[in-house]
Amino acid sequence: MSRSTHQQHQHGAPSARVARNGLGIAALVLGIIGAVSGLIPLLFWLAGVLGLIALVLGLSGRGRVKRGEATNKGATTVGAALGLLSLVLACWGAYITFTAVSDAVDEIDKALNSAAPTVSTAPEGKGEGTDEGTPSEPEKDAGALKPGATHAYSDGLKVTVSAPTAYTPGADALDHTEGNKAYKVTVTVENGGSAEFLADSVTLEGRAGANGVEAPQIYDEGLDGLDGTVLPGKKATAVYAFDAPADAKTLTVEVSMLDFEHGSKQWELDL
Repeated sequence: MSRSTHQQHQHGAPSARVARNGLGIAALVLGIIGAVSGLIPLLFWLAGVLGLIALVLGLSGRGRVKRGEATNKGATTVGAALGLLSLVLACWGAYITFTAVSDAVDEIDKALNSAAPTVSTAPEGKGEGTDEGTPSEPEKDAGALKPGATHAYSDGLKVTVSAPTAYTPGADALDHTEGNKAYKVTVTVENGGSAEFLADSVTLEGRAGANGVEAPQIYDEGLDGLDGTVLPGKKATAVYAFDAPADAKTLTVEVSMLDFEHGSKQWELDL
């Protein structure tokens, strides 16, 4: 009788239920990582994804706690709260990131616009309809400039290319073809801005004649080109020579800057 009663008690006792605390733990871990990621604006995307998952897992974990299937009510609550915080930080990080990118793009646009050519002035003493020695109206940037004209950039930098004159290359001159004619021009750079200018960044290219054939730059003794640094308020001058076909009537000289802050400009020179 006693043994039978003992067996009935063993079969009738309910088995202990295993607590399903996985959702709460996962929500807590993801919420912590998401919140930390949200403190770094560039990681807003990671904070948003982890925060959303942590919030969903935390709320699901609280449902298990209410049904008696889990025992970590605190972990699920903290995990859901951190998930919500991560979402808030993700929104803040996205705003900061996109604002910074937008400001950077605006600054780049301003820099490109400021580097664009603005005003070109004609040489003194050659203005049409004016007294001798009085500059004419500024030339438009759409076309090539005349010999001796000065091209001014918005930052105060000015470039002048003189009229061409005949040049006799030396015996050791490079890029001069026999039968062609050589011409030299003087290039002056004036720094009217407030920052130093690297004269080494100035490059010249030449094209000759109506067909615009290449007029190679001649390398010879005394034709060293611009180099060094031009301080504010100072000038730098150098002589360049070009090799043109004998029948060419014009020489187009294009001045460019390797600093990508100043646009190129052309001078149309009669030979």
